[in-house]
Amino acid sequence: MTTQADLLIKGGLIVDGSGAEPHVGDVAVRGDAIVHVGGTFTGTASETIDATGCIVTPGFVDIHTHYDGQAIWSDTLSPSSSHGVTTAVLGNCGVGFAPCRKADHEALIRLMEGVEDIPDVVMAEGLPWDWETFPEYLDALARRPRDIDVACLLPHSPLRVWVMGERAIAREAATEDDLARMRTIAREAMDAGAIGFATSRLNIHRTKAGDLIPTFGADTHELIAITGALAEAGTGVFQAVLDAPFETWESEMARLIAVTRASGRPSTFTLGLVNHGRPNWEDALTLVDQARAEGLEIWPQVLPRPIGMVSGWALSTHPFCLCPSYQPLANLPLEQQLPRLRDPAFRAQLIGEMPQEGHPLAMLTRIWDWMFPFGDPPQYEPSVSNSIGALARAQGRTPEEVAYDVLMERDGTGMILNTLGNFHEGRLDALLGLMRREDTVTGLGDGGAHYSAICDASYPTFVLTWWVRDRDGERMGLAEAVKMLSSRPARVVGLEDRGLLRTGYKADLNVIDIDRLTLHAPVVRHDLPGGGRRLDQAASGYRATVVSGQVIRRDDKPTALRPGQVVRGMQKARAGEVLAERP
Repeated sequence: MTTQADLLIKGGLIVDGSGAEPHVGDVAVRGDAIVHVGGTFTGTASETIDATGCIVTPGFVDIHTHYDGQAIWSDTLSPSSSHGVTTAVLGNCGVGFAPCRKADHEALIRLMEGVEDIPDVVMAEGLPWDWETFPEYLDALARRPRDIDVACLLPHSPLRVWVMGERAIAREAATEDDLARMRTIAREAMDAGAIGFATSRLNIHRTKAGDLIPTFGADTHELIAITGALAEAGTGVFQAVLDAPFETWESEMARLIAVTRASGRPSTFTLGLVNHGRPNWEDALTLVDQARAEGLEIWPQVLPRPIGMVSGWALSTHPFCLCPSYQPLANLPLEQQLPRLRDPAFRAQLIGEMPQEGHPLAMLTRIWDWMFPFGDPPQYEPSVSNSIGALARAQGRTPEEVAYDVLMERDGTGMILNTLGNFHEGRLDALLGLMRREDTVTGLGDGGAHYSAICDASYPTFVLTWWVRDRDGERMGLAEAVKMLSSRPARVVGLEDRGLLRTGYKADLNVIDIDRLTLHAPVVRHDLPGGGRRLDQAASGYRATVVSGQVIRRDDKPTALRPGQVVRGMQKARAGEVLAERP
């Protein structure tokens, strides 16, 4: 019986991540492991946190992030770690920084700049490039202290460029020799600690110049060849972003199912809901059901709030970002833009212009009926009567006039939420049903990417506030929500040593004052390498976040502790208790 603990969390409402009914009790930690859960701990502890009135949860796991660069240049994976996330998975969408020869640095920077909205100066100044191979990249990650754990997927685009060079960038078909080399490198990555392989087939994943990514159009034969390395290793998950918004679910899912069947490994793909019209995601779910009936393990991955972008003068996109008159202002700091933006003549000129062609994401900033003023507190289920289009009709003005004036609020820091998906018929009701399915997984925080357009890494706080505590409509149970944020995503990517409050499990956990929990509005910060900008979104109410038994955040502020590790490969449950979720 354990009588001595390093950390005791006393008297909180334990929500253990399994979906079981919460109960009041103590959680004790020794070293990096949980040694007591539930009831009263009768031993002594070096440190005690009084959790009375708080919930105690496992650390949250976000399996879709892009901290591939930030995990190198920063010791904090913010904003994820300020929202209870203790493990983040990198390398999603098939983009990343390894493997990479010196000659290809610029090609991968251009790729990440366009696909993931990371400014080139940030990567040029923030990355030391003291690696070439994927195992060397894992070693580089391991040399750098950080607050939370990271696990890495092998990204398809750098792998393709490593093997095929300019032929990959030109999206030529891989030869059999190319495929054999990619499979060998993938196996080396798995042996070094990759937790799987990731790719993208999405049409809007392009460089800043508008070029399609190297993996767009890569055929099923290529994907089967590479994931054969996962089959050989007997480990790893396949992650994919499909081109279903532009192709059919039938054609795209056929490829995913074929790869999953051939590799025998689990797979996960991004699933979003259309805003209006026929609920076409049901086509994808029908195919998932058929595949699971066959014994295949496929997990649709869902963001628990609208898919979209935040627009503003100081951000990457807004309704006027492609207008000719705005181009001279585009790269100026906001304070230098404001004199022109406040000029009535310039306002009239800009409002009257049509945008030019540009990056696909920038061209999605004039869908007026699905764009909403975005204030403080942030509203993620706004009334359709408050859209830019609806306000314009009600006021007898043009949408351009309304949008311009919204952006000029608060001295030019006003923002607009552009809801591109997951907001079916102006409600989140359909999304709740999708999240509650036993075969879906919550994710898509995208932390470390889309720095000046998206800030979805805060979704755990949104789930606990909006879905559990505050929603005007059907809500989610607390135990159900915590399971979605912790044990289920951990199980999907094979990290079975975390995500549950169980004796012997890794001591990653949160102490949260859920009554006080608050999600604040995003703000623009210039704290990236080279002064690069990003959206950051804070929360209040996290009493403590613990990683490997060490308190990395206390009362919504970081401590000096940096216990985060590189998780190498899938992890077995330490206590022999596996929360299995079978097809």
